[in-house]
Amino acid sequence: MARDCLFCKIIDGSIPSEKVYEDDKVVAILDINPVAPGHTLVLPREHTDDFISTPPALLAEVMPSVHAVAARVMKGVKADGFAVVVFNGRAAGQEVFHLHVHIIPRKEGDGVRLGWPKTHYADGEMAELAEKIRAAK
Repeated sequence: MARDCLFCKIIDGSIPSEKVYEDDKVVAILDINPVAPGHTLVLPREHTDDFISTPPALLAEVMPSVHAVAARVMKGVKADGFAVVVFNGRAAGQEVFHLHVHIIPRKEGDGVRLGWPKTHYADGEMAELAEKIRAAK
């Protein structure tokens, strides 16, 4: 547990939350600032700051719970769909530095906007960028 981590305190019970699921690897809670009713956060019990710093083995343990919780959220709120979102780093919008996976239930016509402006690549830019990504190790 990280001493000053909000989510670690929620996991250990020192800060109250509305838990919707827990097992030996994760705790899932309702988000206190939901995008939509039923917006849920899946938190690994093991502290890790963000997605990139999380060991792949831990991610492999967390994702089946995300799957199970998403199905429960869909059924529980009678959603038509859902979005799974992970923010990595302050620039991406991460506010609490403990890995957490958002499950945001969606209903047709709910008015929720999760999109972003679309851009286009200049001629040759896509191939150049793809090469840079392939070369990064």
